[in-house]
Amino acid sequence: MKKWTVLIVLSTITFFMFLACTNQKTAAPGIAAAKESVGGFENQVKWGESLVKNAGCNDCHTPKKMGPHGPEDDMSLLLSGHPAQMPPPDFDVKEAAKKGLIVTQTFTSWTGPWGTTYAVNLTSDASGIGGWKEEQFLKALHERKWMGLDNTRPLMPPMSMMPAVKMSDDELKAIFAYLKTTAPIKNISPQAVLLPPPASK
Repeated sequence: MKKWTVLIVLSTITFFMFLACTNQKTAAPGIAAAKESVGGFENQVKWGESLVKNAGCNDCHTPKKMGPHGPEDDMSLLLSGHPAQMPPPDFDVKEAAKKGLIVTQTFTSWTGPWGTTYAVNLTSDASGIGGWKEEQFLKALHERKWMGLDNTRPLMPPMSMMPAVKMSDDELKAIFAYLKTTAPIKNISPQAVLLPPPASK
């Protein structure tokens, strides 16, 4: 009797293991396809977070503070752009532009032949991209339009030269999905001060 009980138990275990393997094989292609659609990550937001880190978004949009080894990201201001309370750079923009590229100590303001531009707030706050639509974000990057709106100025350096402008729709959608999950930080970056384009020769 004990022998038959053991056999029945073993058969039942084997049967359920077979079912589990079969279901896993059936589900695996679907899981793989889903992961492939989000860059191999578990979801779109995680993919976007990775893209933001690796594409250098923090380089300009996260203010820097001085650390033991030089400037480092101030994570309390993650992706919040040029601090609104910071006074404008104290130098002659036209003279500075002739000498090349100048960046402030926070790495959020840049001056060159185009004038002075400030990194904007990318957090989920209303002063950032909290009120943006996905298509607006794609338009801003693909068409290099300020705020992704028609009849606005072009996106200026250094943003106009960043890798993000060449990313695919899916990559930008993932970045946008991640940015919408960031901690909201209220900060309205200053408006760019643009110089007239040089006269054509």
